[in-house]
Amino acid sequence: MSLLNDALRAAEERQNQNRVAGAYTGQPMAQSAGRSRAPVIILLILALALISGAIAWWLLSGDSEEPAVVATVEPTPERKEMTETTAQPQAIVEPVLAEPAARTEPSTPAAPPVEVALVTETAPEPLRPTDREPAAAESEPDVIQAAQTQPQPSAPEAHTESRAPETSVKQQRETPEAVDLRTSRELASMLASGRNGEAERILAELTDRQPAPQSRETFAREMLVLDMPGRALEWLPDSVTKEYTGLRLLKARAQLAQGDLTLALATLQARVPPVAEQVEYRITLATLLQQAGEADESAGHWSELIAHDDSQGAWWLGLAIALETGGRNRSALQAYTQAAAMPGLSASLADYARQRISVLQAES
Repeated sequence: MSLLNDALRAAEERQNQNRVAGAYTGQPMAQSAGRSRAPVIILLILALALISGAIAWWLLSGDSEEPAVVATVEPTPERKEMTETTAQPQAIVEPVLAEPAARTEPSTPAAPPVEVALVTETAPEPLRPTDREPAAAESEPDVIQAAQTQPQPSAPEAHTESRAPETSVKQQRETPEAVDLRTSRELASMLASGRNGEAERILAELTDRQPAPQSRETFAREMLVLDMPGRALEWLPDSVTKEYTGLRLLKARAQLAQGDLTLALATLQARVPPVAEQVEYRITLATLLQQAGEADESAGHWSELIAHDDSQGAWWLGLAIALETGGRNRSALQAYTQAAAMPGLSASLADYARQRISVLQAES
C-alpha cells in the first residue's frame, strides 16, 4: 500500500508542475490538462501492476513457506506392512508441523522423518524439503525395520538343538533276559515279605510272554523252602526244564521231596551238563545215584568232580562211599584216607572217614 501512495503523490506533483509550466508558457489550460492525463493513467496502470505483482509474490511466498503442512509422505505398501507388524495398536504419534525454513533452523540434525512414519500408521510426520537426506539415508531405516521384523534364523536352529537330545537319546528296549532278571529280583523281594500271591500273579503275566527261567527258578526255590514242592512243580513244566539246567535240578529236588527218587533221577539224567558249568547238578546226581544203588555210576560222577577240584574233602568221602558200596575196598580205603586228611571237612564226616579206615584196614 505504501507503493500505491507514493505513486499517487508522484502523479499529483507532476500535475502541479504541468499547471505551473502552462502558466509560464501561456498555453491553454485545457490542452495541458488533456496531455497530463496520459502519464497519470500510465502511472496508475503501473501502480496496479506493481500491487498485483506484490500480492502475487506474497501469496506465492506464503505457499512456499508452508509445504510441510500440505505435503505429506504417503508410506509405500511395503512400508505400511512393516509398520503394521511393528507398531503398537494403541500408540499414535501426533504430527508436528514444521516451521518455515526461513524462520528457524534446528541446532542439531533432526532424525529422518521416515522413522516416524514407520512407527505410526495413522499420522505420519510430513517431510520438510530442507531436511531431506540422500536416498541411501532414507532407505536405512527401512532396512533396520525389516531386520527387526524378519524372523531370526538362529531361533529354529536353537529349537532344533534343544530337541536334539530328546530325539537322539532314546531308551533302549529291554531284552527278554533283562526283563527276566529284573522281574526275578522283584519276585525275590515280594517273597521275602510274604507276598506270595502277588509274586505268583506277576510271574504268570511274565510267562505268558516269554519262558522267564530266572523268575521261575526264584519262585520254585522259595516254594521248596516253604515245603511246597507241588506248587513249585506247577512252574517247572517239561517244555521249559529240558532247555534250562537250573530248572531241571529244581524239578528233580521237588520230585524227590515228593518221594519219587526214580522220577528225580530220570529228570537229572535226561541231559547231564559238564562239571564246569553246573557243579551242584553233578553233586546231586551222584548222591541220588548212590541212594538208588547205582554205585559205579555215582563213583564216576564223583571222580569227575574231583578231577575238576581235588581240594574238596566231601567229594573224596562221596567217592570212598561209592567205591566201598561197589566192592572196591582198596580204592575206597585210599579215598577215605584222602578225605580224612583234607582240611575243611566237618568233624562228623571226619570221624566217619576214620572209622571206615579202621574197618577196611582190619578186613585187609
